[in-house]
Amino acid sequence: MKLLRVGTAGAERPALLDADGTPRDLSALVDDIDGALLADEAALARVRAAADSSELPALDAGLRIGPPLGRIGKIVCIGLNYHDHARETGAEPPAEPVVFLKAPDTVVGPDDTVLVPRGSVKTDWEVELAVVIGRTARHLESAEEGLAHVAGYAVAHDVSEREFQIERGGTWDKGKNCETFNPLGPWLVTADEVPDPQRLALRLWVNGELKQDGTTAEQIFPVGEVVRYVSRFMTLYPGDVINTGTPAGVAMGRPEPKPYLRAGDVVELEVEGLGRQRQVLKDA
Repeated sequence: MKLLRVGTAGAERPALLDADGTPRDLSALVDDIDGALLADEAALARVRAAADSSELPALDAGLRIGPPLGRIGKIVCIGLNYHDHARETGAEPPAEPVVFLKAPDTVVGPDDTVLVPRGSVKTDWEVELAVVIGRTARHLESAEEGLAHVAGYAVAHDVSEREFQIERGGTWDKGKNCETFNPLGPWLVTADEVPDPQRLALRLWVNGELKQDGTTAEQIFPVGEVVRYVSRFMTLYPGDVINTGTPAGVAMGRPEPKPYLRAGDVVELEVEGLGRQRQVLKDA
């Protein structure tokens, strides 16, 4: 299934995308698309049955699409997780996953405005595969177990301010948690529709120019291993999100003068089978 949430920010209603691409209202069946739903097999079965019946009311296709997941508990991010991205930044591939956190309040809809922070000179783009957890995960023993705890996948834009992240001391958090720095969606695609998360193409354009053209096959630590690894250090709950890293092609990896983002730029990005985002940047 392709699950989504539509409506004004903060008042989105749950929906699914039918086979014809029409959004269908789920609000009579479920309160929201969130961790509680993803952990409830009976509720998911009801949604699947309703989807198959074609009786769900259609929604206006012009409604704003919000983030496909509500009440996110935490966003765990994996840095330097693509061989080609490590090469372009001159970094050694890490021996273990690089883990940092993004606050859930950075999440906005896939086509919402992204704000360039005040004083920013190095706002960068990063297309990523987002993993949504569907079962509580503690101390998992294998990558296969990791995949079994995944409810679905989505497109994420891990917007980053590189000066804040790298040149201002401390950890990466300052460059990762600015307002609007995690557009998510348009859909949460359930795991049964993604038979192999290591065979997905990722692309990103800035002002119509292709900047990133990668594949999850380049991941240093594949999805199942990432979930297993993170579960050894923190408990993952239904509705938690893992951003699994970005392929080569970011502004930071390009020759001087590096083409960092500015107000007025338009960023478009997609992950194969998971939908497409478009953001216009504005000054905060």
